[in-house]
Amino acid sequence: MTEKEELSNRQNNRQLGTEKESLAADYLVRRGARILERNYRCRQGEIDLIFRHGEYLVFGEVKYRKSQTAGMALEAVGLAKQKRICRVADYYRAVHGLGDGTSVRYDVIAIQGERVSWIPNAFPHHYGRG
Repeated sequence: MTEKEELSNRQNNRQLGTEKESLAADYLVRRGARILERNYRCRQGEIDLIFRHGEYLVFGEVKYRKSQTAGMALEAVGLAKQKRICRVADYYRAVHGLGDGTSVRYDVIAIQGERVSWIPNAFPHHYGRG
């Protein structure tokens, strides 16, 4: 694959990712969520969506798979990704002055083909750098 083709693929993947994140955000809003941030980035990493849902500050990871042959979207959020999300969440809370009294949740919004599944509390908080 040429450098130009690789660049085109990266741009197409980024555009597809943006489209699926917008689909997920719309889905959440229709179910009572209030989106605070999209694609929040810092030195610790990136979180697709940060939103409020009821009493919770939610850090959401959006995963898309075109079909099951590419694997299940939910399975794509492994332990290393979970730990990275938690580090970013800790940083976000510190920067915004949100202490331990803030109810936090980690959700996954899995898009498999055209089907959207919202998995609240998909994983626990992981402490430390590990």
